[in-house]
Amino acid sequence: MDVKKVKKLARDFWYGKPHRERRLGDLYIPKTGLYKHREWRGFKDTMYYFNRIWLYNYGMLVADVMKYGGPWTLAKGIWRYRWVGQTYLTVMHWFDRGFEGLRGEAMKATGWHYRAMVNETIRQFMRMFSADANLHGGKHNELWHKTAAHDETVAGAIFYPWRDRMDDVPLQMIPYFVTCHVNCHTVLNYIDAAQSIGLPGDPCPMCQAEAGLSILDDMPDYFPFLVTSNEACDGSVGTSILQDWAYDKPLFAMPQPMQFDDPLVQKHCRREIEECWKFIEEQTGMPMNWDVFVEYIEKYNQLTLFEREKWDVAANTPYYPINGVGQALYRIYYSQDGYRDIWAQTDKKVKKIMYRCVEKKIETFPETRHRVLAWSCAPLYYSHWCTWAYNCWGLNTIMNMDSLMFDIVMRTDTKEHLMEDFTLYNEWAPMRRMAVGGYKHIFEIWENMERFNCDMVMMYDQVQCKGMQGITGMFEDEFRKRNIHAIWMPHALPDSRTVSRMEIRRIVNDYMFTVMHEEPLDPTLLEFDDSMSW
Repeated sequence: MDVKKVKKLARDFWYGKPHRERRLGDLYIPKTGLYKHREWRGFKDTMYYFNRIWLYNYGMLVADVMKYGGPWTLAKGIWRYRWVGQTYLTVMHWFDRGFEGLRGEAMKATGWHYRAMVNETIRQFMRMFSADANLHGGKHNELWHKTAAHDETVAGAIFYPWRDRMDDVPLQMIPYFVTCHVNCHTVLNYIDAAQSIGLPGDPCPMCQAEAGLSILDDMPDYFPFLVTSNEACDGSVGTSILQDWAYDKPLFAMPQPMQFDDPLVQKHCRREIEECWKFIEEQTGMPMNWDVFVEYIEKYNQLTLFEREKWDVAANTPYYPINGVGQALYRIYYSQDGYRDIWAQTDKKVKKIMYRCVEKKIETFPETRHRVLAWSCAPLYYSHWCTWAYNCWGLNTIMNMDSLMFDIVMRTDTKEHLMEDFTLYNEWAPMRRMAVGGYKHIFEIWENMERFNCDMVMMYDQVQCKGMQGITGMFEDEFRKRNIHAIWMPHALPDSRTVSRMEIRRIVNDYMFTVMHEEPLDPTLLEFDDSMSW
């Protein structure tokens, strides 16, 4: 027997195959995106992934349900609401897609990000079901009276002054946003429902899907009042109108201004926040607690400070241990949701891993060819494209635009300072901060390319976003002028039928072959059919 071959087999068994020998595309069952067998990551990493990620999270899926309401509550929710089972039961495939090819510390740190998102997701929908009048014979129980609902684009921080006495659960965060990532087919039903009643098909499909949840009566009745927003665009205003019609409950519309640089806008936005607080006091009969508000702001500030530490490591070293999809989804989720204990617990774990990587100089993504800045609004049904892009081409997504929202450490020394900063915080919401905050803010791309030492841009092109389409030509002119490699990625946010995942991959492949004149790291990932994949 050839000794070299034996040594090679032994090394591959213990450490896993080198990146260029993995042939990850051969693992897929055609069209499904499912694996024929598990990815062998080397003995230690395979054991870690199977035990500390797969089995651990399966166990925690059960433990979280038991903790937040019990299996009977979950069973009733699955039976009543279409989106629950389709998302809850497919969650570990979501892990597999996002973790493909990950090894060592990157796998561990990204795993904690995913774990936190799953925990908070279960907490939210179990709170919905526990308070849901639809599941309790039409009765409004105590939890119903102590649960506030709000658009997912209204920051959970608005409700901090009541967090010691009641909870707040975003209306669409789980039924829409999370389902897009975990099972991209689920939301299509809601988009079709919106169009079936005569609504036009060209507005943002995010707004259509959110409206479809109301039209099909597929939203739990877990709240006595609702806070909505015009963010990110006029389509959201239409959604709010439909929600008002569907739920027929007290509603406060809290507009978020676009031109937030204007000092007069600051005063207006502050008044809107204060009016919203008065509305909540009227609906609940509970006065706001300023001390609790400050307490949660200071806790959230700690999350922001650590986020900046992570950005510093990502920008200036090759030792950042979180992949593109794990970084983006976690940041968007916790900044929208507001402070929860699970975020602080996760940051503590990730901090240890990150600084171990820095101290030991562990290159977490050693096959990086290009450092990519992803800009504009991402395709929710293909958020894990960056995992594929790294495995196939060595494109390492360092930062996403929406990760940079809410980037402010709020002062708590005086009430005036806190309200100034909190007002700005609310104006720097997702998509509002850059995408529709004025063209000079969307053009912060150039300073962020320099800040994060990126040499390539993945430019998201949401084909049904009228605002971003209007500035496409200006971007193209600047890319040419600055000699920046930019790949335009067309997509339709949650609707995978408009631009498929396969088509997105072909666009990237074409650019890398014809413009960059590069060869793939893993040719088996160039072409594969995952049209039926969750």
